[in-house]
Amino acid sequence: MQDGKPTVHVIGAGLSGLAAALALAPATRTILVHEAARHAGGRCRSYYDATLKLTIDNGNHLVLSGNQAVQQHVRTIGAEDKLTAPDGAAFDFADLATGERWQVRPNAGPVPWWIFVPSRRVPGTRWYDYLGLASLMRAKGQATIGETMRCEGLLYDRLWHPLLVAALNTEPRASSAVLAGAVIRESLAKGGAACRPLIAADGLGEAFIDPALTTLAARGVTVGFDRRLRRIDTADGRVTALDFGDETITLSPGDQVILSVPAPVAALLLPGLRVPTAFRSIANAHFLIEPPAELPGMLGMINSTAEWLFRFPGRLSVTVSDADRLLEMPREDLARLLWLEVAKVTGLPETLPPWQIIREKRATFAALPEQDALRPGAVTDLTNLFLAGDWTATGLPATIEGSLRSGAVAAKAALAA
Repeated sequence: MQDGKPTVHVIGAGLSGLAAALALAPATRTILVHEAARHAGGRCRSYYDATLKLTIDNGNHLVLSGNQAVQQHVRTIGAEDKLTAPDGAAFDFADLATGERWQVRPNAGPVPWWIFVPSRRVPGTRWYDYLGLASLMRAKGQATIGETMRCEGLLYDRLWHPLLVAALNTEPRASSAVLAGAVIRESLAKGGAACRPLIAADGLGEAFIDPALTTLAARGVTVGFDRRLRRIDTADGRVTALDFGDETITLSPGDQVILSVPAPVAALLLPGLRVPTAFRSIANAHFLIEPPAELPGMLGMINSTAEWLFRFPGRLSVTVSDADRLLEMPREDLARLLWLEVAKVTGLPETLPPWQIIREKRATFAALPEQDALRPGAVTDLTNLFLAGDWTATGLPATIEGSLRSGAVAAKAALAA
Protein backbone atom coordinates (compact mmCIF):
# COMPACT_ATOMS: atom_id res chain seq x y z
CA MET A 1 0.00 0.00 0.00
CA GLN A 2 1.46 3.37 -1.05
CA ASP A 3 -0.04 6.84 -0.58
CA GLY A 4 -3.23 5.23 0.64
CA LYS A 5 -3.69 3.33 -2.64
CA PRO A 6 -3.31 -0.42 -3.13
CA THR A 7 -0.23 -1.48 -5.07
CA VAL A 8 -0.14 -3.83 -8.04
CA HIS A 9 3.24 -5.49 -8.51
CA VAL A 10 3.72 -6.57 -12.13
CA ILE A 11 6.50 -9.15 -12.25
CA GLY A 12 8.12 -9.06 -15.70
CA ALA A 13 8.43 -6.28 -18.28
CA GLY A 14 7.92 -8.41 -21.35
CA LEU A 15 5.03 -7.64 -23.67
CA SER A 16 2.41 -9.19 -21.41
CA GLY A 17 3.71 -7.38 -18.34
CA LEU A 18 3.82 -4.03 -20.14
CA ALA A 19 0.31 -4.63 -21.49
CA ALA A 20 -0.95 -5.39 -17.99
CA ALA A 21 0.64 -2.24 -16.57
CA LEU A 22 -0.86 -0.15 -19.38
CA ALA A 23 -4.32 -1.61 -18.77
CA LEU A 24 -4.31 -0.87 -15.04
CA ALA A 25 -5.61 2.40 -13.60
CA PRO A 26 -2.86 4.54 -11.97
CA ALA A 27 -5.50 6.85 -10.50
CA THR A 28 -6.75 4.12 -8.19
CA ARG A 29 -3.62 1.97 -7.79
CA THR A 30 0.12 2.35 -7.47
CA ILE A 31 1.74 0.25 -10.20
CA LEU A 32 5.25 -1.14 -9.85
CA VAL A 33 6.87 -3.23 -12.60
CA HIS A 34 9.79 -5.47 -11.62
CA GLU A 35 12.03 -6.89 -14.36
CA ALA A 36 14.82 -9.41 -13.78
CA ALA A 37 16.85 -8.33 -16.82
CA ARG A 38 18.41 -4.96 -17.55
CA HIS A 39 16.01 -4.29 -20.37
CA ALA A 40 12.31 -4.62 -21.14
CA GLY A 41 10.66 -6.62 -23.92
CA GLY A 42 11.62 -10.19 -23.09
CA ARG A 43 11.60 -12.17 -26.34
CA CYS A 44 10.30 -9.14 -28.26
CA ARG A 45 13.06 -6.57 -28.17
CA SER A 46 15.77 -4.80 -30.12
CA TYR A 47 19.41 -4.36 -29.18
CA TYR A 48 22.59 -2.88 -30.61
CA ASP A 49 24.73 -5.63 -32.11
CA ALA A 50 28.45 -4.87 -32.00
CA THR A 51 29.22 -7.36 -34.77
CA LEU A 52 26.88 -5.78 -37.30
CA LYS A 53 27.19 -2.29 -35.77
CA LEU A 54 23.48 -1.67 -35.98
CA THR A 55 20.32 -2.27 -33.98
CA ILE A 56 18.57 -5.56 -34.70
CA ASP A 57 15.68 -7.52 -33.25
CA ASN A 58 16.25 -10.66 -31.21
CA GLY A 59 13.72 -12.34 -33.51
CA ASN A 60 11.40 -11.68 -36.42
CA HIS A 61 7.76 -11.61 -35.34
CA LEU A 62 4.94 -11.73 -37.87
CA VAL A 63 1.92 -9.64 -36.94
CA LEU A 64 -1.11 -8.99 -39.12
CA SER A 65 -3.50 -6.10 -39.54
CA GLY A 66 -6.25 -8.24 -37.99
CA ASN A 67 -4.39 -8.51 -34.67
CA GLN A 68 -6.67 -6.34 -32.54
CA ALA A 69 -4.53 -6.34 -29.39
CA VAL A 70 -1.51 -5.26 -31.44
CA GLN A 71 -3.48 -2.40 -32.94
CA GLN A 72 -4.76 -1.32 -29.52
CA HIS A 73 -1.26 -1.49 -28.02
CA VAL A 74 0.40 0.75 -30.62
CA ARG A 75 -2.51 3.22 -30.41
CA THR A 76 -2.18 3.39 -26.62
CA ILE A 77 1.55 4.10 -26.74
CA GLY A 78 1.43 6.37 -29.80
CA ALA A 79 3.45 4.07 -32.06
CA GLU A 80 1.00 3.46 -34.90
CA ASP A 81 3.46 4.90 -37.40
CA LYS A 82 6.11 2.34 -36.38
CA LEU A 83 4.25 -0.53 -38.09
CA THR A 84 4.12 -0.40 -41.87
CA ALA A 85 1.84 -2.50 -44.08
CA PRO A 86 1.14 -2.82 -47.81
CA ASP A 87 -2.13 -1.41 -49.13
CA GLY A 88 -3.48 -4.92 -49.70
CA ALA A 89 -2.80 -8.41 -48.44
CA ALA A 90 -0.07 -10.02 -50.53
CA PHE A 91 2.27 -12.88 -49.67
CA ASP A 92 5.24 -13.41 -51.98
CA PHE A 93 6.82 -16.85 -52.31
CA ALA A 94 9.84 -18.38 -54.01
CA ASP A 95 10.53 -22.10 -54.48
CA LEU A 96 14.26 -22.75 -54.22
CA ALA A 97 13.91 -26.18 -55.82
CA THR A 98 12.08 -25.11 -58.98
CA GLY A 99 12.85 -21.41 -59.20
CA GLU A 100 9.12 -20.57 -59.35
CA ARG A 101 7.80 -17.38 -57.81
CA TRP A 102 4.23 -16.41 -57.07
CA GLN A 103 2.07 -14.17 -54.95
CA VAL A 104 -1.00 -15.13 -52.91
CA ARG A 105 -3.45 -12.21 -52.78
CA PRO A 106 -6.61 -12.63 -50.68
CA ASN A 107 -9.31 -10.09 -51.45
CA ALA A 108 -10.18 -7.53 -48.79
CA GLY A 109 -13.63 -8.84 -47.75
CA PRO A 110 -14.61 -12.04 -45.94
CA VAL A 111 -16.13 -13.70 -49.04
CA PRO A 112 -13.05 -15.44 -50.49
CA TRP A 113 -13.58 -14.90 -54.21
CA TRP A 114 -9.80 -14.75 -54.65
CA ILE A 115 -9.58 -18.54 -54.61
CA PHE A 116 -11.43 -18.57 -57.97
CA VAL A 117 -8.77 -16.37 -59.61
CA PRO A 118 -5.72 -18.41 -60.67
CA SER A 119 -3.36 -15.43 -60.54
CA ARG A 120 -4.24 -14.85 -56.86
CA ARG A 121 -3.71 -18.38 -55.60
CA VAL A 122 -0.83 -20.87 -55.42
CA PRO A 123 0.16 -22.07 -58.92
CA GLY A 124 -1.10 -25.56 -59.69
CA THR A 125 -3.89 -25.47 -57.09
CA ARG A 126 -7.65 -25.45 -57.68
CA TRP A 127 -10.26 -23.39 -55.92
CA TYR A 128 -11.80 -26.33 -54.09
CA ASP A 129 -8.43 -27.27 -52.58
CA TYR A 130 -8.85 -24.30 -50.25
CA LEU A 131 -12.13 -25.50 -48.79
CA GLY A 132 -10.28 -27.93 -46.55
CA LEU A 133 -9.23 -25.02 -44.38
CA ALA A 134 -12.79 -24.74 -43.05
CA SER A 135 -12.26 -27.96 -41.11
CA LEU A 136 -9.65 -26.23 -38.96
CA MET A 137 -12.15 -23.59 -37.89
CA ARG A 138 -14.54 -26.32 -36.74
CA ALA A 139 -11.91 -28.29 -34.83
CA LYS A 140 -12.46 -29.08 -31.16
CA GLY A 141 -10.74 -30.74 -28.24
CA GLN A 142 -7.48 -32.59 -28.79
CA ALA A 143 -7.60 -32.82 -32.58
CA THR A 144 -4.34 -32.25 -34.44
CA ILE A 145 -3.99 -30.50 -37.76
CA GLY A 146 -2.89 -33.78 -39.32
CA GLU A 147 -6.14 -35.38 -38.19
CA THR A 148 -8.22 -32.45 -39.38
CA MET A 149 -6.99 -31.47 -42.84
CA ARG A 150 -4.86 -32.81 -45.68
CA CYS A 151 -1.21 -32.11 -44.88
CA GLU A 152 0.37 -32.89 -48.23
CA GLY A 153 0.32 -31.63 -51.79
CA LEU A 154 1.10 -28.33 -53.49
CA LEU A 155 -1.22 -26.16 -51.42
CA TYR A 156 0.04 -27.49 -48.12
CA ASP A 157 3.71 -27.32 -49.11
CA ARG A 158 3.48 -23.90 -50.71
CA LEU A 159 1.10 -22.04 -48.41
CA TRP A 160 -0.41 -23.78 -45.40
CA HIS A 161 2.83 -25.22 -44.02
CA PRO A 162 4.89 -21.99 -44.06
CA LEU A 163 1.98 -19.99 -42.62
CA LEU A 164 1.09 -22.52 -39.91
CA VAL A 165 4.63 -23.25 -38.79
CA ALA A 166 5.23 -19.51 -38.46
CA ALA A 167 2.08 -19.08 -36.36
CA LEU A 168 2.50 -22.21 -34.22
CA ASN A 169 6.29 -22.70 -34.15
CA THR A 170 5.60 -26.42 -34.10
CA GLU A 171 5.39 -29.04 -36.84
CA PRO A 172 1.83 -28.41 -38.11
CA ARG A 173 0.79 -32.04 -38.52
CA ALA A 174 1.17 -32.65 -34.77
CA SER A 175 -0.06 -29.22 -33.69
CA SER A 176 -3.40 -28.29 -32.19
CA ALA A 177 -6.09 -27.83 -34.81
CA VAL A 178 -7.99 -25.65 -32.32
CA LEU A 179 -5.10 -23.18 -32.07
CA ALA A 180 -4.65 -23.19 -35.84
CA GLY A 181 -8.36 -22.62 -36.32
CA ALA A 182 -8.24 -19.61 -34.00
CA VAL A 183 -5.46 -18.07 -36.08
CA ILE A 184 -7.38 -18.65 -39.32
CA ARG A 185 -10.62 -17.21 -37.90
CA GLU A 186 -8.85 -13.98 -37.01
CA SER A 187 -6.95 -13.62 -40.28
CA LEU A 188 -7.84 -15.37 -43.54
CA ALA A 189 -11.47 -15.97 -42.56
CA LYS A 190 -11.93 -12.21 -42.17
CA GLY A 191 -10.45 -11.51 -45.60
CA GLY A 192 -7.38 -9.73 -46.85
CA ALA A 193 -8.10 -6.61 -44.81
CA ALA A 194 -7.11 -8.62 -41.72
CA CYS A 195 -4.11 -10.28 -43.39
CA ARG A 196 -1.83 -7.40 -44.28
CA PRO A 197 1.62 -8.09 -42.76
CA LEU A 198 2.72 -5.41 -40.31
CA ILE A 199 6.46 -4.83 -40.32
CA ALA A 200 8.37 -2.97 -37.60
CA ALA A 201 10.89 -1.45 -40.00
CA ASP A 202 12.72 0.44 -37.22
CA GLY A 203 12.73 -2.55 -34.90
CA LEU A 204 10.48 -4.19 -32.33
CA GLY A 205 11.77 -1.92 -29.59
CA GLU A 206 10.68 1.20 -31.45
CA ALA A 207 7.24 -0.25 -32.18
CA PHE A 208 6.30 -2.10 -29.00
CA ILE A 209 8.68 -1.51 -26.09
CA ASP A 210 10.31 1.93 -25.87
CA PRO A 211 7.06 3.88 -26.42
CA ALA A 212 5.35 1.65 -23.85
CA LEU A 213 8.00 2.52 -21.25
CA THR A 214 7.63 6.22 -22.10
CA THR A 215 3.85 6.01 -21.74
CA LEU A 216 4.10 4.21 -18.40
CA ALA A 217 6.59 6.77 -17.10
CA ALA A 218 4.20 9.58 -18.09
CA ARG A 219 1.48 7.84 -16.08
CA GLY A 220 3.65 7.62 -13.02
CA VAL A 221 4.33 3.89 -13.29
CA THR A 222 7.72 2.78 -11.96
CA VAL A 223 9.65 0.13 -13.91
CA GLY A 224 12.61 -1.36 -12.04
CA PHE A 225 15.31 -3.49 -13.69
CA ASP A 226 17.74 -6.06 -12.25
CA ARG A 227 14.96 -7.13 -9.91
CA ARG A 228 14.66 -10.90 -10.05
CA LEU A 229 11.87 -12.35 -7.91
CA ARG A 230 13.31 -15.17 -5.80
CA ARG A 231 10.33 -16.35 -3.80
CA ILE A 232 6.62 -15.73 -3.32
CA ASP A 233 5.36 -16.07 0.24
CA THR A 234 1.72 -17.03 0.74
CA ALA A 235 -0.69 -17.46 3.62
CA ASP A 236 -4.44 -17.88 3.91
CA GLY A 237 -4.90 -18.15 0.16
CA ARG A 238 -3.11 -14.95 -0.83
CA VAL A 239 0.37 -13.60 -1.55
CA THR A 240 1.84 -11.98 1.54
CA ALA A 241 5.39 -11.08 0.46
CA LEU A 242 7.71 -10.88 -2.55
CA ASP A 243 11.37 -11.77 -1.98
CA PHE A 244 13.76 -10.11 -4.44
CA GLY A 245 16.90 -11.26 -2.65
CA ASP A 246 18.16 -7.87 -1.52
CA GLU A 247 14.66 -6.73 -0.58
CA THR A 248 11.47 -8.36 0.65
CA ILE A 249 8.24 -6.48 0.02
CA THR A 250 5.39 -7.22 2.41
CA LEU A 251 1.99 -6.89 0.76
CA SER A 252 -0.85 -5.00 2.37
CA PRO A 253 -4.36 -6.51 2.28
CA GLY A 254 -5.38 -4.64 -0.88
CA ASP A 255 -2.14 -5.24 -2.82
CA GLN A 256 -2.04 -7.53 -5.86
CA VAL A 257 0.50 -9.33 -8.05
CA ILE A 258 0.45 -9.98 -11.80
CA LEU A 259 3.01 -12.66 -12.55
CA SER A 260 4.21 -12.19 -16.12
CA VAL A 261 7.24 -14.44 -16.40
CA PRO A 262 8.11 -17.45 -18.61
CA ALA A 263 6.23 -20.65 -17.83
CA PRO A 264 9.21 -22.51 -16.25
CA VAL A 265 9.89 -19.54 -13.96
CA ALA A 266 6.23 -19.36 -12.94
CA ALA A 267 6.29 -23.07 -12.10
CA LEU A 268 9.33 -22.56 -9.84
CA LEU A 269 7.77 -19.60 -8.05
CA LEU A 270 4.39 -21.31 -7.65
CA PRO A 271 4.91 -25.02 -6.92
CA GLY A 272 1.96 -27.02 -8.15
CA LEU A 273 1.03 -24.57 -10.89
CA ARG A 274 0.15 -26.41 -14.09
CA VAL A 275 2.03 -24.94 -17.07
CA PRO A 276 3.22 -26.12 -20.51
CA THR A 277 6.31 -28.29 -20.21
CA ALA A 278 7.43 -28.69 -23.84
CA PHE A 279 8.93 -25.87 -25.88
CA ARG A 280 10.19 -25.15 -29.37
CA SER A 281 13.07 -23.01 -30.54
CA ILE A 282 13.38 -20.35 -33.23
CA ALA A 283 16.53 -19.44 -35.14
CA ASN A 284 17.08 -16.07 -36.78
CA ALA A 285 19.96 -14.94 -38.95
CA HIS A 286 20.79 -11.32 -39.75
CA PHE A 287 23.04 -10.38 -42.68
CA LEU A 288 24.66 -6.97 -43.12
CA ILE A 289 24.07 -6.28 -46.79
CA GLU A 290 22.00 -3.88 -48.87
CA PRO A 291 18.86 -5.70 -50.04
CA PRO A 292 17.92 -5.63 -53.75
CA ALA A 293 15.44 -2.83 -54.41
CA GLU A 294 12.91 -5.18 -56.00
CA LEU A 295 12.85 -7.61 -53.07
CA PRO A 296 9.49 -7.64 -51.22
CA GLY A 297 9.45 -6.75 -47.55
CA MET A 298 8.65 -10.35 -46.67
CA LEU A 299 9.26 -13.42 -48.81
CA GLY A 300 8.14 -16.98 -48.09
CA MET A 301 10.83 -19.54 -48.97
CA ILE A 302 9.78 -23.03 -50.06
CA ASN A 303 12.13 -26.06 -50.07
CA SER A 304 14.61 -24.24 -47.85
CA THR A 305 15.78 -24.32 -44.25
CA ALA A 306 14.33 -20.87 -43.51
CA GLU A 307 10.64 -20.21 -44.05
CA TRP A 308 10.67 -16.40 -44.28
CA LEU A 309 13.05 -13.73 -45.52
CA PHE A 310 12.62 -10.15 -44.27
CA ARG A 311 14.04 -7.01 -45.85
CA PHE A 312 15.20 -4.15 -43.61
CA PRO A 313 17.24 -1.04 -44.33
CA GLY A 314 20.82 -2.21 -44.74
CA ARG A 315 20.23 -5.85 -43.84
CA LEU A 316 18.39 -9.06 -44.60
CA SER A 317 17.03 -11.44 -42.00
CA VAL A 318 15.63 -14.97 -42.11
CA THR A 319 13.60 -16.98 -39.64
CA VAL A 320 13.54 -20.73 -39.04
CA SER A 321 10.60 -21.86 -36.91
CA ASP A 322 10.45 -25.17 -35.04
CA ALA A 323 14.26 -25.02 -35.12
CA ASP A 324 15.30 -27.58 -32.49
CA ARG A 325 17.20 -29.50 -35.17
CA LEU A 326 19.56 -26.53 -35.60
CA LEU A 327 20.44 -25.89 -31.97
CA GLU A 328 23.69 -27.85 -32.06
CA MET A 329 24.86 -26.74 -35.50
CA PRO A 330 27.98 -24.53 -35.33
CA ARG A 331 26.99 -20.89 -35.73
CA GLU A 332 29.09 -20.20 -38.81
CA ASP A 333 27.89 -23.38 -40.53
CA LEU A 334 24.31 -22.31 -39.95
CA ALA A 335 25.02 -18.79 -41.19
CA ARG A 336 26.56 -20.18 -44.40
CA LEU A 337 23.67 -22.57 -44.96
CA LEU A 338 21.09 -19.84 -44.57
CA TRP A 339 23.04 -17.29 -46.59
CA LEU A 340 23.33 -19.63 -49.58
CA GLU A 341 19.54 -19.86 -49.58
CA VAL A 342 19.21 -16.08 -49.37
CA ALA A 343 21.74 -15.61 -52.15
CA LYS A 344 19.82 -18.01 -54.35
CA VAL A 345 16.50 -16.16 -54.07
CA THR A 346 17.97 -12.65 -54.19
CA GLY A 347 20.73 -13.05 -56.78
CA LEU A 348 23.29 -11.66 -54.33
CA PRO A 349 26.85 -13.08 -54.24
CA GLU A 350 27.34 -16.32 -52.33
CA THR A 351 30.19 -14.81 -50.31
CA LEU A 352 29.01 -14.70 -46.70
CA PRO A 353 28.52 -11.08 -45.53
CA PRO A 354 28.83 -10.02 -41.87
CA TRP A 355 26.23 -11.99 -39.95
CA GLN A 356 24.64 -12.67 -36.60
CA ILE A 357 22.81 -15.81 -35.47
CA ILE A 358 20.25 -15.69 -32.65
CA ARG A 359 18.78 -18.94 -31.37
CA GLU A 360 16.01 -18.81 -28.80
CA LYS A 361 15.90 -22.29 -27.25
CA ARG A 362 12.53 -21.87 -25.52
CA ALA A 363 10.96 -19.38 -27.87
CA THR A 364 7.39 -20.69 -27.47
CA PHE A 365 5.52 -23.51 -25.84
CA ALA A 366 4.97 -26.44 -28.20
CA ALA A 367 1.56 -25.91 -29.81
CA LEU A 368 0.53 -29.52 -29.26
CA PRO A 369 -3.00 -30.36 -28.04
CA GLU A 370 -1.70 -31.83 -24.80
CA GLN A 371 0.43 -28.76 -24.12
CA ASP A 372 -2.41 -26.39 -24.91
CA ALA A 373 -4.47 -28.22 -22.30
CA LEU A 374 -1.85 -27.35 -19.64
CA ARG A 375 -2.18 -23.59 -20.08
CA PRO A 376 -3.68 -21.90 -17.00
CA GLY A 377 -6.06 -18.96 -16.98
CA ALA A 378 -5.32 -15.53 -15.52
CA VAL A 379 -7.08 -16.21 -12.20
CA THR A 380 -5.29 -18.44 -9.69
CA ASP A 381 -6.08 -20.07 -6.37
CA LEU A 382 -4.39 -17.12 -4.68
CA THR A 383 -6.95 -14.33 -4.46
CA ASN A 384 -4.50 -11.52 -5.17
CA LEU A 385 -2.27 -13.16 -7.79
CA PHE A 386 -2.97 -13.26 -11.53
CA LEU A 387 -1.07 -14.73 -14.47
CA ALA A 388 -0.05 -13.20 -17.80
CA GLY A 389 2.06 -14.49 -20.66
CA ASP A 390 1.67 -16.00 -24.10
CA TRP A 391 1.77 -19.45 -22.43
CA THR A 392 -1.45 -18.79 -20.50
CA ALA A 393 -4.85 -19.79 -21.88
CA THR A 394 -5.28 -17.03 -24.47
CA GLY A 395 -6.89 -19.28 -27.09
CA LEU A 396 -4.04 -18.42 -29.45
CA PRO A 397 -0.55 -19.83 -30.01
CA ALA A 398 2.43 -18.09 -28.41
CA THR A 399 2.35 -14.86 -30.41
CA ILE A 400 2.66 -11.11 -29.83
CA GLU A 401 -1.12 -10.88 -30.12
CA GLY A 402 -1.64 -13.56 -27.48
CA SER A 403 0.93 -12.01 -25.16
CA LEU A 404 -0.71 -8.58 -25.29
CA ARG A 405 -4.15 -10.08 -24.74
CA SER A 406 -2.97 -12.01 -21.71
CA GLY A 407 -1.70 -8.83 -20.07
CA ALA A 408 -5.01 -7.07 -20.64
CA VAL A 409 -6.97 -10.06 -19.29
CA ALA A 410 -4.81 -10.27 -16.16
CA ALA A 411 -5.25 -6.52 -15.53
CA LYS A 412 -9.00 -6.79 -15.97
CA ALA A 413 -9.13 -9.66 -13.48
CA ALA A 414 -7.05 -7.67 -10.99
CA LEU A 415 -9.28 -4.60 -11.37
CA ALA A 416 -12.39 -6.72 -10.92
CA ALA A 417 -10.99 -8.29 -7.77
